[in-house]
Amino acid sequence: MNLAFFIARRTAQHTPGNKPGVMERIAVISVALSVAVMILAMAVIMGFKREVAHKVTAFSAHAVVTGLRGAGTLDSQPVRRSARTEAMIRSTEGFASMAPYAVKGGIVRTADAVGEVMLKGVDTAYDWSAFREWLVDGDLPRVGDSLRTKDILLSRNLADRLMLGVGDRVEMLFVEADDTPRRDRFKVAGIYSSGMDEMDNTVIMTDLRNVQRLADWAPDEISGYEIFTADLSRADDFARRLGHELLYDDADETANLAVSSVTELHANIFDWLKAHDVNAAVIIVIMLVVAFFNMTSALLILVLERTRMIGLLKAFGMHNAMLRRVFLWRAAFITLRGLAWGNAVGLGLCLLQRYFHLVKLDSEGYLLSEVPVSLGWGWWLALNIGVVAAIVALLVVPTCIVSSVKPDESIRYE
Repeated sequence: MNLAFFIARRTAQHTPGNKPGVMERIAVISVALSVAVMILAMAVIMGFKREVAHKVTAFSAHAVVTGLRGAGTLDSQPVRRSARTEAMIRSTEGFASMAPYAVKGGIVRTADAVGEVMLKGVDTAYDWSAFREWLVDGDLPRVGDSLRTKDILLSRNLADRLMLGVGDRVEMLFVEADDTPRRDRFKVAGIYSSGMDEMDNTVIMTDLRNVQRLADWAPDEISGYEIFTADLSRADDFARRLGHELLYDDADETANLAVSSVTELHANIFDWLKAHDVNAAVIIVIMLVVAFFNMTSALLILVLERTRMIGLLKAFGMHNAMLRRVFLWRAAFITLRGLAWGNAVGLGLCLLQRYFHLVKLDSEGYLLSEVPVSLGWGWWLALNIGVVAAIVALLVVPTCIVSSVKPDESIRYE
């Protein structure tokens, strides 16, 4: 057995008459609080990044193929669907799925309120999984049926503002430049709530053919394609590869097409999310510094309390390096105790927030209505291992104080 570990373990055992000192308790509490704060910070930051990215991509996909001036606009010129374009999209590395879409800006009007909206039309290829998760009342609109329906799916924010419910009919106006306003009536099939007011306040989903008819487009004319890739982190690479293929393709079908990734379309949101990585690093460094200084104080007290033991061990021939390892093991035991308590508190608070949603947010400022948490084995293990390794490594220097203890003086000390 490792002698340093054995001595450290025996000296760390507390009997009813030998309770841990005040500084040792403070060190344990300090490590526990630091670890709990780091876990909470990481869980919230990772949750923000995951939830915001998930919701933004549910509305905008990972990449879109549109006309050169069509990305992010409501009344762009249409592009024609073609087998060649769709084949190029499917053959691009990283492709997962795609769906055609069409959008048109309009005004929704009831007897009591008016609001500007974006009517988005999709067909049977559209992935409704996100909206199915957000559905709070009614059903998803029927799209792609043999008979075109006028079902719409609108947000709870719009429904409350316009005082609409499932089954109600609502009139929408569409204004073209130098043209007579067009109007149409739709039926509310369902109500959703994503928690992102910026999107919820404008997006209304319906059948693709409704938008094509309102825009006087042919059945093969659309605003573009929404594309999901195998991994959001590779969306920019996918957009660059596909954009290069379209740029150097000579076919008329692919002329004047452009590809934009979701990080380009919503650069402000994703830049804001990247800034959270800096916040996480700052919090972790501060918490490590706090834990280190408290551990250093506790370790120095432990050395002073064990001065006679150090002198005896030196008298028996133990080297300074071995003695330093004894106190590094003691520091590791204290750190592990703090780690256990910190994990219990941090993970417990994360689970409470995940299942009971105790802390709410202003969705206008934070894009979400409640604080999200995301727990992952990868970063959790890395955080715990990193905390232990960092604290123990930093304590190598304070343990050098054992070298200054002289056996003859320390033994005579008591």
